[in-house]
Amino acid sequence: MRSAGLRGVLTAAGGTDEMVTNAAIRGETQPERRSGARTPVTIITGFLGSGKTTLLNRALRAPEMKDTIVIINEFGEVSLDHALAAASDDAVVVLENGCLCCTVRSDLVGTLNALYHDREQGRIPRFDNVVIETSGLAEPGPVLQAFLSEPTLDGLYRVASVVALVDAVNAHATFEQHDEAVRQVALADHILITKLDLVAAEAQAAREVALHTLLQRLSPAARIRRIDDPSIAIGDLLNSRGFDPADPAADPRAWLNEKAYTQPPSADDHDHDHCDDPTHDHSHGHHHGLHLRRNGIESFCLIRSEPLTRGALQFLLDGISQNLGPGLLRVKGLVNVADEPGRPAVIQGAQHLLHTMTWLDKWPDSDQRTRVVFITQGVAQDALKDMIELLDRMAARTSKARQRADAIHK
Repeated sequence: MRSAGLRGVLTAAGGTDEMVTNAAIRGETQPERRSGARTPVTIITGFLGSGKTTLLNRALRAPEMKDTIVIINEFGEVSLDHALAAASDDAVVVLENGCLCCTVRSDLVGTLNALYHDREQGRIPRFDNVVIETSGLAEPGPVLQAFLSEPTLDGLYRVASVVALVDAVNAHATFEQHDEAVRQVALADHILITKLDLVAAEAQAAREVALHTLLQRLSPAARIRRIDDPSIAIGDLLNSRGFDPADPAADPRAWLNEKAYTQPPSADDHDHDHCDDPTHDHSHGHHHGLHLRRNGIESFCLIRSEPLTRGALQFLLDGISQNLGPGLLRVKGLVNVADEPGRPAVIQGAQHLLHTMTWLDKWPDSDQRTRVVFITQGVAQDALKDMIELLDRMAARTSKARQRADAIHK
């Protein structure tokens, strides 16, 4: 999206850290909504020249994109010669395959609100999914933040997936020179490697392995594939339903995927091209982390067996938000809250904003430990690990002290 549109997202997503964090923990959570109540959104990101337009042109012709609206930067960037009709003052184009296409009007929040009301009032055809193209220089973090914190969007839409495209020719140089390109990958659920065909034939295999290793370190839980992989179905990729934390019956395991952050890299991943520190140690005990030193991306999974009280959880998340601030790219997790036995709490956030806590009806399996994944940039791995463990201990001690004080005053 244009920079003005991104500014609009940031303005609409405004609010204080304390207000958002406290809202996430208070007992008066928002009314629980079933997954059908909110329209799933897929965000397409990638640096300039990574191939987003090529992917969009393919998507706009795919039969399985029927009932999907695609929000692009400019009509001139994609081919719409197969347009069937126009609606809503030419702002929305209806294509032959039943896919809808429009541009960002003034800001993303306003565009999505207008599309929702146009759909509900019959001014445009119904759509069941939304795909958003961000500009090459835009970061997905503020967009995710808007969906988590802007009340209007939160009630109408939810982010189901982030798809990042990476140019195999220029990826390493781009990551070294542009932090936003690194963050695009770090927040992705799916990564598509593009332009491998432009790499010399004799170097393609080595380039693909090296790039896959780099991307896996930046985004351990993402599914990484070549864009020409025949197994990629455009409908499955861009119309993913994802995990809806507002659906009490949803299964969070694939969304959380904490094993990706707790399992050490394989021996093949630990090579001198990408890790030149002979003292580097991957064995981090009960709390685990992976990191890419050059780009400052860190991931860390907090695992604790003892349930947290609401007070302890609020203390922990407040402390993390205040100490990490913008360096906290993403947080997601399941929390065993002592006040709600048998019902895991779902927490998620982008940058310094935490979304209202929601509850699942039951744990998806026998593992009822608290597991919270943190993805950060600019915070040293050891410092991140030490900070979260310290805050966790302080939260537990503070909660126990409050419980003792309450017992004395009863």
